[in-house]
Amino acid sequence: MSNPPQPIYLSIDRAMEFIGDANGVLSLLKTLKQTLSDDLPRLQELLDKDDVYGANRILHQLKGFTPVFCVDSLVEHVVRVEDLSKHAEPEELRTVYKQLSPQLEALRMEVIAHLDSHSPN
Repeated sequence: MSNPPQPIYLSIDRAMEFIGDANGVLSLLKTLKQTLSDDLPRLQELLDKDDVYGANRILHQLKGFTPVFCVDSLVEHVVRVEDLSKHAEPEELRTVYKQLSPQLEALRMEVIAHLDSHSPN
């Protein structure tokens, strides 16, 4: 059995600093997994419909959890896109989100891999 690749965007050390205990981190990671699984497709759907206001609401939520679970580079990227979503035209927001989306999907996969490797069988 091979070890999962090292996370690029997920920072368990940072989450431990914020939350304080491993069980709390795992509990919130389960919530994060569900949030990303539900919200990323919804965000793309809103952008496809030119609903910048709706997209901003989801991006605002993402901005809230990234400082707890993510490396600085992803936090900064989410903050920039969320800030832009407050006043951007739909096409502009779609363009910048297209660059962020693969990183958020990678984060989602890292969360899943971490949970899979730390859950009882």
